[in-house]
Amino acid sequence: MTDNVTPNAQPDYDQFTRQLIQQYNEIAQLAGALAHEIKNPLSVIRMNIDLLTEDIVDEEPINRRRVLQKIQIVQRQCERLQNLLNDFLKFARVRKLDLTPGSLNEQVNRVLDLFDAQARELGVDVVRYLDPDLPSIMLDEQTIEAALVNLVKNSLEAMSEGGQLTARTRLTRHGVALDLIDTGCGMDENTAMHMFDAFYSTKDGGSGLGLPTAKKVIEAHGARIVVQSEVGRGTQFTLEFPTPPRLEAGPVPPAEIA
Repeated sequence: MTDNVTPNAQPDYDQFTRQLIQQYNEIAQLAGALAHEIKNPLSVIRMNIDLLTEDIVDEEPINRRRVLQKIQIVQRQCERLQNLLNDFLKFARVRKLDLTPGSLNEQVNRVLDLFDAQARELGVDVVRYLDPDLPSIMLDEQTIEAALVNLVKNSLEAMSEGGQLTARTRLTRHGVALDLIDTGCGMDENTAMHMFDAFYSTKDGGSGLGLPTAKKVIEAHGARIVVQSEVGRGTQFTLEFPTPPRLEAGPVPPAEIA
């Protein structure tokens, strides 16, 4: 009598091992990059603490304004470190999601509502073209909201002098898409190439993890993100989510563009 051995047991084990190694290497690489990013704010904090110590032990009267300035610098750098670590933890924790049927339109509306006051303050006109017949998709509400927040925030920051942000949902041949189109400053080719690299940032004090985390969340949904940008004209983010067979709403009309 022969043993009942599953032929693909070894390949499954090997695949699991490769996934663990890949995850370990990713975290190790990120940890090294995080250590590098932490060095600068720590250096600033240490320098200002040393200067504060000199002011305190000096026999001369303390210059309260100068002391306060150094304390404020230390506070800002501590806040920067806290934000950096928080963003790192969010990025590292994106793994398996709890996907349930949900409305992409509802998620988009919720996020745009969060930024309503900021958009008005910046003079940004937010336009919504959300397909009312859009089918449900599988999503994790908490993480997809965080990803959309990062994308909308990025668009608004690119329009500090006003502009227009258009949010459009539509059917495609492969599922459901969201276009976020801004009329901001746009990105050059180098920035566009590295925008999803961990810790890459063109903003002063930015962690460089907002957009990489958004991309990681979107891909964890089985979706894809495409970016088109031109300096001086703006940027378009397109997110395309697959529609599960049991949730499909029917064929895409011929007029729709994939």
